[in-house]
Amino acid sequence: MKITWNEERCCGSGQCVLAAPDLFDQREEDGLAVLLHPYPEAEQHASAREAALVCPGRAISIEGSP
Repeated sequence: MKITWNEERCCGSGQCVLAAPDLFDQREEDGLAVLLHPYPEAEQHASAREAALVCPGRAISIEGSP
């Protein structure tokens, strides 16, 4: 699985951080998300998919998801 994050589409809602705190964080200066791990471990796949689903800006895409 590979996670791709588009900074231009990010609105800073923080939903990705709530859904997958091991994979995403937020920058203090502007609140935009930061992708910490583009290639998550197998046990993180469900939370990565959840983060993509709840992102209001549709800034997160998942490739190679089982």
